[in-house]
Amino acid sequence: MIKSVAIQGVKGSFHHIVSKHYFDDRITIKECLSFDKAVDSLLKKESDAVIMAIENSIAGSIIPNYALIDNHNLHIIGEYYLDIQHHLMALPNQSIEDIKEVYSHPMALLQCKEFFKNHPHIKLIEDKDTAEVAQRIQEKKAKNIAAIASKLAAEIFKLDIIAKSIQTIKHNETRFVIVKRENHEIPENEINKASLKFELSSKRGSLATILNVMSDCKLNLTKIQSLPKIDTPWFYAFFVDVTFENYDDFKKAKSIIEIMAKDFKVLGEYKNAKL
Repeated sequence: MIKSVAIQGVKGSFHHIVSKHYFDDRITIKECLSFDKAVDSLLKKESDAVIMAIENSIAGSIIPNYALIDNHNLHIIGEYYLDIQHHLMALPNQSIEDIKEVYSHPMALLQCKEFFKNHPHIKLIEDKDTAEVAQRIQEKKAKNIAAIASKLAAEIFKLDIIAKSIQTIKHNETRFVIVKRENHEIPENEINKASLKFELSSKRGSLATILNVMSDCKLNLTKIQSLPKIDTPWFYAFFVDVTFENYDDFKKAKSIIEIMAKDFKVLGEYKNAKL
């Protein structure tokens, strides 16, 4: 049973919001200022699970997090898609003309860069976390400084929202995964999505052959991400998500791919949150 969850960031962060939706308020939140520290807390059994952002509909895959899951032999046991609304916030009684600097996570700054083209007097500065900046502004009573963070962060840290939904693309969704040390969370008949990792050489047709196996076994490819193998030139690791209606079809595909690909690994078997 999951009693504690590690998140990247502090309360009020988007990871915290996911924890509130996926679990409930009885869950203990362990705040970590990096994904590495969140994973360390899981490995040391200081938390029962970790919530990790894995990809964004605007900025794409968060590749280091794939590597963290793979390198530590962790398992994805669930996923959650969150609509990300970025708000500009600061201490009360300030307008956007008063703001000289905005601190936020690099991903948030990237997703809001068009907004700030209309406000060239504002300096954008990368920081560790969205909500942690909001917390710091409140604690230090820092005027002329703003954060980009969630509505929940503004409520928790008593900041005023100067501008709402400032992200460039209004439908901005991030996929989060729930990660544990082991992978036996739900019964087979309820599993309809899986995350896989395997390695292939750059030999012609090697990837196409694997994809044909997936198609023949009635798997639907929903995500593919390649990473070069640093220690093995011209070999690539592929991180793949597939959905399926019948778990037996997935088991058949697994048995074939395991023979054909190097270092085949199931990173997680879980329910498709998009259904």
